[in-house]
Amino acid sequence: MTKTMSAKIVMYLTLQLSLILGGCQESAEENPAIPTLATALSEERGPNNGRLLYDGDFALELAIFETGVPPEYRAWASLSGNPLAPTEVELRANLTRLGAVIDNIGFAPQGDFLRGDMVIYEPHSFVVDIVATHAGTIHRWSYESFEGRTRIDPAVSEALGIVTAVAGPAVIEENITAYGRITINTEKISHVSARFDGNLEEVYRSIGDQVEIGDRLALVESNQSLTPYTITAPLSGMITERHAQPGEQTEGRQLFTITDTSTVWADLSLFPADRSRVDIGSTVSISSALTDAPLTGTIDMFPPVSQTNQAVTARVVLDNADGRLIGGSWISAKVKVAATEVPLAVRREALQNFRDFTVVFAKVGDDYEVRMLDLGRQSDAWVEVLGGLEPGATYVTQNSYILKADVEKSGASHDH
Repeated sequence: MTKTMSAKIVMYLTLQLSLILGGCQESAEENPAIPTLATALSEERGPNNGRLLYDGDFALELAIFETGVPPEYRAWASLSGNPLAPTEVELRANLTRLGAVIDNIGFAPQGDFLRGDMVIYEPHSFVVDIVATHAGTIHRWSYESFEGRTRIDPAVSEALGIVTAVAGPAVIEENITAYGRITINTEKISHVSARFDGNLEEVYRSIGDQVEIGDRLALVESNQSLTPYTITAPLSGMITERHAQPGEQTEGRQLFTITDTSTVWADLSLFPADRSRVDIGSTVSISSALTDAPLTGTIDMFPPVSQTNQAVTARVVLDNADGRLIGGSWISAKVKVAATEVPLAVRREALQNFRDFTVVFAKVGDDYEVRMLDLGRQSDAWVEVLGGLEPGATYVTQNSYILKADVEKSGASHDH
């Protein structure tokens, strides 16, 4: 991020904060019954590490408790510094989350405190509205308790390259990784000898030459008929061996080896335990230092003999018309062993770490907020979501690290 862009974001956030503070102050002045911002946002903590809220002599300590239980609200009331029995106070709380989702919480006495009747699910980010009634007097508070949330102007978001998508179904592919080598396709090799022994009068081709079917290789004078005849290429390919020199006798030996390199084999080593998961026809993506992009193929066969280290060979026939794949070169591969459609998934690149959670940033209007995810199956591109995000939610797929940095810089804490 450039210094100019950082300065613009700082100016924007400063302006937004000023507007929020100004708006809150104005509301307090217009309606004295609403506690001032300083009181509502007090960082003073009570004996149970909860937020202390005051209204005259009446005080309420409100805490999110999650030791040994799912997160829940607990509250303790006092009057003039003296604890009140929980049976003396009626208490309700509304939590307004991003997207105008409202959680209505009732409280009931338990021991020396009032206990909320619902789980406070993550993120603990909302506007809190509290109504407490004691001895016929109603006490109200309203304050923001945000975490993992930031607001960015659309123009700034676009300039930062923040890209979003809509969460929905996806196909999760399960792959196993294998390594191997490129080998010559031995079904495309021809060993050329003379039909009739005789003297090699002419030799037309050398090692490395490319030949087509029917091209001349050598001229031989038959020992029996003393008639010359031409040896021609039985297939197209490269001369990879030559054992023929003018003036020599053929003597029944192999004179040329022609290798068709238009296809090669990718021999992959599989762990024996993975053999049952791989079938003929399984899709394979192969990476090689000799190619710019991965090559796609399918398992064509399993040679019947295991390797010396007991690995099982899975063979893929690859097109090599451009001749870039060279026998003996090392490769890596991903073999697809399963593909499952899941109802909800997010792009893997969208994931970020936040506190002890893996999260994505949901977008609602100009606001971005973390969503703590319960994850399932994963592939290179997708991650299944089992909980924490609703289908149809808009989330950030690219450059979400910018939002994480902005949230961490703001210092918003987890309110307990």
